[in-house]
Amino acid sequence: MLQLGPLAIRWYGFLIATGVLIGSIWALHAARRRGMDTDKLLDSAFWLVLAGIVGARLVYVLTSPGNFFGPGANPLDAFKVWEGGISIHGGVIGIMVALYFYARAHNLNMWAMLDVLTPVGALGIIGGRIGNFMNGTDTGGRLTELGIGFTWPEVGTPTFGQVGRFIFGEPLWQYAPPVCRTVPAGDPCTVHLTPLYGMLVGVILIFVIAWALNRTRVAGYVFWQFVLWYSLLRSVIEEPFRDNPLFWNVYQNDSLGIGVFTLTQLISVPIIAIAIWQLIERSPARQERRERLARRARGR
Repeated sequence: MLQLGPLAIRWYGFLIATGVLIGSIWALHAARRRGMDTDKLLDSAFWLVLAGIVGARLVYVLTSPGNFFGPGANPLDAFKVWEGGISIHGGVIGIMVALYFYARAHNLNMWAMLDVLTPVGALGIIGGRIGNFMNGTDTGGRLTELGIGFTWPEVGTPTFGQVGRFIFGEPLWQYAPPVCRTVPAGDPCTVHLTPLYGMLVGVILIFVIAWALNRTRVAGYVFWQFVLWYSLLRSVIEEPFRDNPLFWNVYQNDSLGIGVFTLTQLISVPIIAIAIWQLIERSPARQERRERLARRARGR
């Protein structure tokens, strides 16, 4: 994005940071509406960001080992977070672990804190997926003959004219999804634009979170809605079209650019089941029933 002497500011990191910043403003607003201590929420930010980055990168490396430990790969690249490649599931796990200890040390409700932090996740996803597109080389889609495919331009193609040169730098389109290397020279590389699919997941999550925040204040309800819909939407909208290896090759159509099941899809199955169970336990109807029973018990 910008080179200031030895300091390189990259679109990927800038866009994620922007999403996190906007999400944090929303999170603080939601916390105030729920009567939460916003100072303690802010104090936890450094540890949560650090834990989220470590967890997100660690799970990505573990689920994409060929990129770092395969033939011709450099294991030290696992530490180059700025080049892209993170797992949202891993980030959530890292934040949950850090927040558990933080909430326990400060006598706070971990689930209530996770509820108001969900906007950070949704907007971070949107920023990250736009950053993936700017990187070109990560979260690339499969080759496809479908009309919705995106033909990756040749290096230096003046797409968007001078505006494009300002945004993408010089030369334009110097990076492309890895699958483009398999395309014969001179042939177009038409792929599923999976960063756009992933960004769509983040946009849908914004509406899910806004609805859930207004529906109930039962601790954990909003967070598990986020987990459920992220895992489900990504498994259906994005993951079948990403150029990821199939951990269990049940279906693969190379002309359409569709394949199932990737490791992310398989891991999402138990996560979705746990989320549904947690939402049933935390549903407003069940909470009201528990409160009625508690009032009757006190009346006795």
